Amino acid sequence: MVNKLVDYVDLDYKPNENDLIAMYYVEKSPECKDLEHASMEIAKESSIGTWTTIATMSAEIANKLKPSVFHIDNENQIIKIAYTKELFEAGNISQILSAIAGNIYGMRVLENLRLLDISFPKDIVEAYKGPKFGIEGIRKLIKVENRPLLGTIVKPKVGLNEIEHAKVCGQAWKGGLDIVKDDENLTSMSFNKFEKRITETLKVRDTIENETGEKKIYMPNITAKLSIMKERADHVIENGGEYVMVDIITIGFSALQEIKDFLDKKNVVIHAHRAMHAAFTRNKKHGMTMLALAKIMRLIGMDQLHTGTIVGKMEGQKQEVREINKILTESKVRGNDITLLDQDWGNIKPILPVASGGLSPLHVPELIELLGTDLVFQFGGGCHGHPDGTEAGAKAIRQAVDAVLNGRELKNYAKNHSELAKAVEKWG
Repeated sequence: MVNKLVDYVDLDYKPNENDLIAMYYVEKSPECKDLEHASMEIAKESSIGTWTTIATMSAEIANKLKPSVFHIDNENQIIKIAYTKELFEAGNISQILSAIAGNIYGMRVLENLRLLDISFPKDIVEAYKGPKFGIEGIRKLIKVENRPLLGTIVKPKVGLNEIEHAKVCGQAWKGGLDIVKDDENLTSMSFNKFEKRITETLKVRDTIENETGEKKIYMPNITAKLSIMKERADHVIENGGEYVMVDIITIGFSALQEIKDFLDKKNVVIHAHRAMHAAFTRNKKHGMTMLALAKIMRLIGMDQLHTGTIVGKMEGQKQEVREINKILTESKVRGNDITLLDQDWGNIKPILPVASGGLSPLHVPELIELLGTDLVFQFGGGCHGHPDGTEAGAKAIRQAVDAVLNGRELKNYAKNHSELAKAVEKWG
């Protein structure tokens, strides 16, 4: 029995290109001696070890597979662990997370544990295709190059029938928005059946495209059990749809990987909604970060992903949202000791970030200043809440973007644009 001889802490260890690195924030429990002891227990439980010495643990297994805690920051309570790639089934994100974000959360030696980031080695990155479309493919499809993509979510979230829903979409598109999407809890309801909603809404889309000469996108929420998601995606495609939306957390990682592969063959863009993420990302001491989740979504291959607004109604600080967007859009990321690890994405395409939640046309200057223009800006109440309705709200949003990109202040630009003027009056 060699279990007592396995030392999981090696501060002299230098990670190599075959290592998966996990960075954690750790709060030990009162019964735990120190952060080094807590680190050892995390590394052991997430890999080859258990709570006692075992006859089946050989020196060969220990030497080949044991991870190394190579960084302990007592001041900030941050540790880094290097795991050899042999501990993981490369293309199975569920298995990877079962190791580095699994049983360790329930350990008695820990008061709190938060997975801050993951750095995936080349061999694991290459096991995934990443986004099929990504930023470049989406812009090519929508034919918009030099401004943010603009969208709305049909409101109320649920309650409208299929015809009413399609009418609201038409008003938003006619007012100048590029995208309309379903909300996260609208699937197939007693008052709004999925199949009819898709048929009616895409008919309206075709009409508005002919009227405006602009490309318009509808993102229907296909979230359901896997077999039904495939049926719903097929229905979207048969009716001329080019996009679908999935609730990435509630459908589960394995289902997400499979529906991604299915949709790739159908040549469909995937919009990733992060409903439920805050259940484990919001607590700054426990769970995992949205940054780590975003990195997993780029690996699996979502084309666009909600990441935060900084200025809207949803939680998310400036540095955090910017770092998440950096993870999604850059080919190589240089880390730091506190929040971010190095990552080389190889041939994995970038994801288009989505800012959504509590936005009005008045947020546009700040959004562009803080986040740039390679994003989707989505306005729910900030479109439909306009005093003159959805179409006027869409026009106000488009006018706000035009003003900023032309170096004009909103209030000044609004003098000759009545829809923006009424938005300023209501939300200013």
